[in-house]
Amino acid sequence: MLDKQIIQLDSIDAYNKVYGIETLHPLVSVAKSTAPTSEFNHMRISYGIYALFLKQGEGCSIRYGREKYDYQAGTVVSFKPGQVVEVEWDESRPIPSARGLLFHPDLIYGTPLGKRIHDYTFFDYDQREALHLSEREQRIVSDLMDSIDEELHHPVDKHSQQLITDAIGMLLDYCMRYYDRQFITRHKVNSDILGDFEHNLAEYFRSGEAGRNGLPSVAYFADKANLSAGYFGDLVKKETGHTAQRYIQNKIIDLSKQYIMNPELSLNQVAYKLGFQYPQHFTRLFKKEVGMTPSEYRN
Repeated sequence: MLDKQIIQLDSIDAYNKVYGIETLHPLVSVAKSTAPTSEFNHMRISYGIYALFLKQGEGCSIRYGREKYDYQAGTVVSFKPGQVVEVEWDESRPIPSARGLLFHPDLIYGTPLGKRIHDYTFFDYDQREALHLSEREQRIVSDLMDSIDEELHHPVDKHSQQLITDAIGMLLDYCMRYYDRQFITRHKVNSDILGDFEHNLAEYFRSGEAGRNGLPSVAYFADKANLSAGYFGDLVKKETGHTAQRYIQNKIIDLSKQYIMNPELSLNQVAYKLGFQYPQHFTRLFKKEVGMTPSEYRN
């Protein structure tokens, strides 16, 4: 066994060779996942392609980021080029049933899907933030994979790329819909996370952290919540209607108004206290958001 070996999956054919799958199309594949040979177990995979898996069994764990995620039946996990994950198969248990959609970035280059691929933010989520599907939702996802697979068995013609990319886009749209549903059903948990965010944000300025380390980032508070920045940002947007960055910026403006009205603080001190490295950057932001400069607001 090659412990922690890094497997480069930069093409559809490279993935298919690891899992013993026939390559029908050089840029896209719908595969029923099976356990790799023992030499590829406990491996790290570096993806150069997009991948989305619907798993319907147990016996496999994935580590991406800070934690291991033992995902259960009826979940979807996804990867994009540049991500590295660790995979471990439990060889003492039956091989879990899973279906995968894999496609190379070249497939969608110049297509409508290629122009909006970054809208599918779940590709940036950690795998413990997987999508959990009902049985009905699983059937819909599986049926969409079937339609893509059917097209792959059709001889390539001038319609092939559009039909395939349109079907992939529909599948990804359904995943976005189901993630929206998942955010709604987890409203109570998400509200608690949002409350912690507000507390941590206030504490960041109250403790003087901003003056020491600069303006707070979304990634900082995502890490506090033990979430990926992508998932955390989408959670805040769903709960508040604002991006996490805008939420932070609103807090900065609210605090700046309080600090400006304190005659014991110069405007430069206000800027540094809020985490700005250069006071002119603070002045520019304040005028953009408030409609006047800090000095005009003070006067």
